[in-house]
Amino acid sequence: MKPVLVTGATGFVGWHVARLLVEKGYRVRALVRDPVRLRDLEVEAVRGDLRDRDSVVRAVTGCGSVFHVAADYRLWVPRPEEMYQSNVEGTATLLEAAGKAGVERVVYTSTVGCIGIPDGGEGNEETPVRLEDMTGAYKRSKFLAEQAALEAARKGLPVVIVNPTAPVGDHDLKPTPTGKIIVDFLRRRMPAFVDTGLNVVDVRDVAAGHLLAWERGQVGERYILGGENLTLEQIFRKLQTLSGIPAPKVRIPYAVAYFAGVVSTGFARLTGEEPKAPLDGVRMARKRMFASSEKAMKQLGYRPSAPEGALRRAIDWFQANGYC
Repeated sequence: MKPVLVTGATGFVGWHVARLLVEKGYRVRALVRDPVRLRDLEVEAVRGDLRDRDSVVRAVTGCGSVFHVAADYRLWVPRPEEMYQSNVEGTATLLEAAGKAGVERVVYTSTVGCIGIPDGGEGNEETPVRLEDMTGAYKRSKFLAEQAALEAARKGLPVVIVNPTAPVGDHDLKPTPTGKIIVDFLRRRMPAFVDTGLNVVDVRDVAAGHLLAWERGQVGERYILGGENLTLEQIFRKLQTLSGIPAPKVRIPYAVAYFAGVVSTGFARLTGEEPKAPLDGVRMARKRMFASSEKAMKQLGYRPSAPEGALRRAIDWFQANGYC
């Protein structure tokens, strides 16, 4: 059996994809900067970086399939060019290496941020969207990387694309921006909220969706892997029920949040420290990121669960690991 390569196995979604593959008996190879961060996964580690072409080629060589999950996922970066190097150029390098190695399948992990979201409605894979609609370096870089994956598919590389929404659950090491919302809530650092919303999904369902796309997805197609559309206020109410910590009751106008983002991000440029309210994150919050997973459910057999179980595991894991 040829190994299956997973990039991003030290990250949140990538760790769960690699774990699920191992559980199902597959040989897993992981391209990682630091093998220690694999956190007890029984995989073959190849030390490297997406920005290092030689290490990418070493990792891909001999593999039957590739799950390209790795991405630089931050809402603020002091040097945006580094994000483009990892997310765009690194993806192009990996796709080129996969083609030359003759892999049988590539699953590319994009993001719901690359999906068009109509005002007041749910986005799906067919909702029109342009690069100009992308807010911030992260979304722009992921949009360009997704376009590279689509182009590779048109040229004959067997690529399937998945677009996770906002995953939550255990082992969110960094944590992700969504995980940070939970951590800040548990630390009682959420005195107020804005009128926005997310599609919240169990990270284990996202991992299962990756394998379904690998097994059943059509080459060149995109599949949203989501769960339940929730306003931020609804998310906080669920966290209150699960943790016993009171949810914030004050809703602030978008203009106030925007001003806080401008000030916070301005100080970050001076100090080099991550802002508490990244301006790009505030801009994203202007629109509710509601999406539909109907296509994945119909074509892949994707069946997301209710988010409460994942939120419970996230709370327990963050508390057990000293985040709050």
